[in-house]
Amino acid sequence: MSYQSVTGKNWALNEFNSNEVLEYSQKKGFSSLLSKLLSIRKITIDKSDLFLDPKIKDFLPNPNVLKDMELASNLLINAILNKKKICVFGDYDVDGASATAIIINFLKNFYDNYIIYIPDRITEGYGPTLEAFKKIINDGINFIITVDCGTTSFEAIDYAYNNNTEVIILDHHQADISIPKCKALVNPKQINDSSNLNYLCAAGVAFLFIVSTNKILREKKYYTENNIKEPELLDFLDLVALGTVCDVVPLLQLNRALVYQGLKILKKRKNIGIKTLFDLLNVSEAPNAYQLGFVIGPRINAGGRIGKSNLGSLLLTTEDAKTAYQIANQLNELNVKRKSIEENILKEAFALAETEKNNDVIIVSSKLWHEGLIGIIASRIKEKYSKPTIVITETNIIAKGSCRSIVGFDIGLNIVLAKQNNLILKGGGHVMAAGFSINKNKISEFKNFIFQSYSKTKKNININLDMNIDEIITANSVNEKTFEEIDKLAPFGSGNPEPRFMIENLTPLKINFENENLIKYLFKDNSNIYLTALCFKNNKENIIDYLKNLKNNKFNIIGRINKNVWNKQKTFEFLIDDLCLVS
Repeated sequence: MSYQSVTGKNWALNEFNSNEVLEYSQKKGFSSLLSKLLSIRKITIDKSDLFLDPKIKDFLPNPNVLKDMELASNLLINAILNKKKICVFGDYDVDGASATAIIINFLKNFYDNYIIYIPDRITEGYGPTLEAFKKIINDGINFIITVDCGTTSFEAIDYAYNNNTEVIILDHHQADISIPKCKALVNPKQINDSSNLNYLCAAGVAFLFIVSTNKILREKKYYTENNIKEPELLDFLDLVALGTVCDVVPLLQLNRALVYQGLKILKKRKNIGIKTLFDLLNVSEAPNAYQLGFVIGPRINAGGRIGKSNLGSLLLTTEDAKTAYQIANQLNELNVKRKSIEENILKEAFALAETEKNNDVIIVSSKLWHEGLIGIIASRIKEKYSKPTIVITETNIIAKGSCRSIVGFDIGLNIVLAKQNNLILKGGGHVMAAGFSINKNKISEFKNFIFQSYSKTKKNININLDMNIDEIITANSVNEKTFEEIDKLAPFGSGNPEPRFMIENLTPLKINFENENLIKYLFKDNSNIYLTALCFKNNKENIIDYLKNLKNNKFNIIGRINKNVWNKQKTFEFLIDDLCLVS
């Protein structure tokens, strides 16, 4: 029997160690499926408990292993003791909003002399600018905390230094060799940091910052002497989980523990803003990583993309139910608008990407695209072609670009190098994503730089066209029992992909449902077992065409098992990632 994927992918069955599977079964009593999945993920039996039930205490390091962490905490405490007005300057994406909210909600327990400043994406751009810092300092603020930004903001932070304003930076973006004149830089990606925590997002760094600060305050007897109840830091893990999932950092080690335990806090719905969004969207079941990344995250992002940049941080810091409802509604409406604009841009962007697909890096640009959406467009193109992608909008005098990369090509580092070579005005990012501003007359030179840079590292880049399969199952296995076994490996995301399965010899019967986003199909297998499978339409045109037009063929499909809850009723469906004809 031969198989041909309709997307051109090579289907590869993941390997596992049969001795490990047997050991799991005998010593731990795990099912065959769970044992295989652990073996495939190279989780040894002595590490299985830590993986399946990751506790914060087992992974949380001393925060002071991060360079400048203790210094930064003491600087904040001195600012508090001297009753300085504090500005928390954050980014407008989910990670930035979450990290900002972590700092603000921590301060609320014992301090109220602060403001939040989130720059406007269109008029101010990413990170601290000279104009923004002038405005902040002119308002009488002389202590600034930047979160999820600041590492490469030399001009603004040097201005603050020269105007007697202390700045501490909490960030995770790629650092340059030189650093701004800040009082403390806490960034696991700076060159002389030896913490081995460079997988953290800004929310993770912010959480370690409040852990460090809280410890010093306790040791100074600040809480007892001022009759203040010490904050329960674990309650902040909902925000940490939100930022970690939405910034697509690896869900391994400390990150996995932060998200695993953060989902438990989210279940309690302590944060009024997040609770209001869940209620508005009728999410009644216990939240998971998918809902954070694809339901809550896009709405919090919507303000920064096409609306008011501070809406996300305002939602996550409010304690007023009415305010939360107003902001949540506004963000939901902006998200609807965002999807409509995005759909129109995608058509043109995909057409341009098709003409560039033979290049190692796909770079497309337009004078019409909304700069708040070019990051999403870059992600979609990268997913379709499995190539690093840069999308540039030239709507203003200064063009803006957003980048998404593949494993092996560090796009954040290359943007820093482009800045060092005076090809861009400013920019930053991390391994898989970055952004920049550029003079239009430099775009051609910038493209050549990126192409040459990729060419130098090309031999070390493995563009993986495999669609890996964890196990071959039957249609009858798409049920609650199998789902619960798989769910023991959650949370899923970067670094811990959701298990993928193959089901063979399915006969298509009919389309049960179709809208602009998905198609739902009814199959049956050789044993006359019926299976409901659905396929989301994003970048799945080939699969949709086959499902619609080939009635008398048999298919093999690969994908994931999904739990659908509607009106408190649970059903289990198969999410199709790829299919092939059985010949």
